[in-house]
Amino acid sequence: MQIYLDYSATTPTRPEAIAIMQTVLTQEWGNPSSLHEWGQRAATIVEQARLQVAGLINAAQAESIIFTSGGTEADNQAIMGVARLYTVPQHIIISNVEHSAISETVKLLEMQGWEVTRLAVDGKGRVNPLDLTTALRRNTVLVSIIYGQSEVGTLQPIVELGNIARSHGVLFHTDAVQVVGRLPINVQTLPVDLLSISSHKLYGPLGAGALYVRPGVEIAPLIYGGGQEMGQRSGTQPVPAIAGFGVAAELAAQELASETPRLIKLRDRLFDLLADVPGLIVTGDRDRRLPHHVSFCLEYADGENKSGKTLVRQLNQAGIGISAGAACRSGKLSPSPILLAMGYSQKAALGGIRMTLGRYTTEADIDWTAMVLKQVLQRLSPDLSLA
Repeated sequence: MQIYLDYSATTPTRPEAIAIMQTVLTQEWGNPSSLHEWGQRAATIVEQARLQVAGLINAAQAESIIFTSGGTEADNQAIMGVARLYTVPQHIIISNVEHSAISETVKLLEMQGWEVTRLAVDGKGRVNPLDLTTALRRNTVLVSIIYGQSEVGTLQPIVELGNIARSHGVLFHTDAVQVVGRLPINVQTLPVDLLSISSHKLYGPLGAGALYVRPGVEIAPLIYGGGQEMGQRSGTQPVPAIAGFGVAAELAAQELASETPRLIKLRDRLFDLLADVPGLIVTGDRDRRLPHHVSFCLEYADGENKSGKTLVRQLNQAGIGISAGAACRSGKLSPSPILLAMGYSQKAALGGIRMTLGRYTTEADIDWTAMVLKQVLQRLSPDLSLA
């Protein structure tokens, strides 16, 4: 029995996306920058996909969608695109639970003289909007707060945070990679200026993503060259990947109303089945969280023998794919920086695990996973009494 529960890492490319990619690869292989018929057919495919992605987040203008190679590039383009507008370093605000595509990019700016404020989070991983108000300065030019945290599933109060930034005339970006396609997003009412999307998180192909740029917002390009993507992202567009992304986005929009509540029901079932396991602590906000996301940490984690990585390996042997938060560098486990930022101990931060559900997850998968995880935990700690 094979059960994949790592949909936050990547999703299987859906057949409809594969079909359009095959058509483009075999029949519509023109360069979309070319003026002849072959090129213009390819350009039409790119623009159709732009409309489809714009539709998923209810963007009024398709030109607000800038295609990228994925969520990481979209995050980089948002941060650096604003920063490059200034000849003198300014001030940026992020949270201390951002994806590395944000946190590492901001570290680079810091080395170049930029001031950075990292907002603390509470034990559930949420930013207090009052802290944002306090952190804003006269030279603050950008606030970037992740919408749905990939490791612990917590949803940030994006509307409140965005309104605070807007009331102070500061640009607001959110990494919505884990949210787009899983929760409804309407950028016409959501107070964000920049928003990152990734194709392979919503059953599209790897290698495609997008940055939404609100009309009237100016950012500098990250990549220079032929001026593709309205001059914001030069380079010949990967038409097959973009086409697959577009189809996946359109289908995600159609399925939101049915798929989101289904995932929430499965998510809550898994939480409930594991609620009585000693030493297994829910991480993140239990209620205000991504609809497909379940995460825990081992209270009694002690390193290599009892860690999140151990559970990943043990469940993999049982045919179940999950992920862990602690990183392994140079042969040594490092505690999850996200869990540390949330106030967990060094030991507990070694024991984080994440199980993320998707369109192929069934109730039987949930029940089997809960049973197997309990058995694995019992073997690791025979002294624990597991129901």
